[in-house]
Amino acid sequence: MKSLVKRVAAIHDLSGFGRTSLAVVIPILSTMGVQVCSLPTAVFSTHTGGFEGYHFVDLTEQMEAIMEHWQELGIEFDCVYSGFLGSPRQVEIIARFIDRFSKEKPLVVIDPVLGDDGKLYQTMDQTMVKEMRRLISKANMITPNFTEAAYLLGEEFCQGIAVKKIKDWLVRLSEMGPETVIITSVPDCKAAKNTCVMAYDRLTNRFWKVSCVYIPANFPGTGDTFTSVVVGSILQGDSLPIALDRGVQFITTAIRASYGYEYPRREGILLERVLASLNLPVVAGSYEILE
Repeated sequence: MKSLVKRVAAIHDLSGFGRTSLAVVIPILSTMGVQVCSLPTAVFSTHTGGFEGYHFVDLTEQMEAIMEHWQELGIEFDCVYSGFLGSPRQVEIIARFIDRFSKEKPLVVIDPVLGDDGKLYQTMDQTMVKEMRRLISKANMITPNFTEAAYLLGEEFCQGIAVKKIKDWLVRLSEMGPETVIITSVPDCKAAKNTCVMAYDRLTNRFWKVSCVYIPANFPGTGDTFTSVVVGSILQGDSLPIALDRGVQFITTAIRASYGYEYPRREGILLERVLASLNLPVVAGSYEILE
């Protein structure tokens, strides 16, 4: 069953309150003209970043039935896009999903959600790291943050890292399977507080970098937001550096739009105020080619 517009199978958790995961994936991709077909891995009353006593329902037992129904209907996808997974069993289910829906050779994007700030999330352990290494072998593109890249490679987390070392990490991650590797939240050696996004395209053997200006605020869900913009941009036909640029520009705009308001940061960026900017003309901005 083909679609008149690009169609994405979005395999993420769903939070009833808070702008993370499917709560940002759906509006971003829909705004960019992409149909989102949600396969929730779990339902949370709130996301887990800053909320205590949240209620959640594990949907592992339901995922297979949803997958089988979609297959019976003959639904085809232009992209399979996964994020937070709650267990090694879910990793196995996603691997089978990719195999079952690979007939049309969809773009497979995996955001290997494992941790941040140098440590694993409370719900993650070394078993999940091992399983995630296996899953990314099926991807065309992965978008780990700096911490997740270190865990996937078995490397030490270190803020003072050289560009040459990150380029080595990008190549090694690509050798695990994905043609395109994007690492976010990389410390920028040119500016102490700034971070950057660095990427490698194995097919062209090119490295790319987009710098991110430091803004003293931490909002949950920015990783989901960035990757969703990149996915939407690629599906619209943009090149990798333009997609990176659009992702960084949108995140920067959203944080700046949110920063001036006094509200609990744990609710996430004020996405609703900046969604329309995704439909503005594409402007080539600040990406760099790394030699």
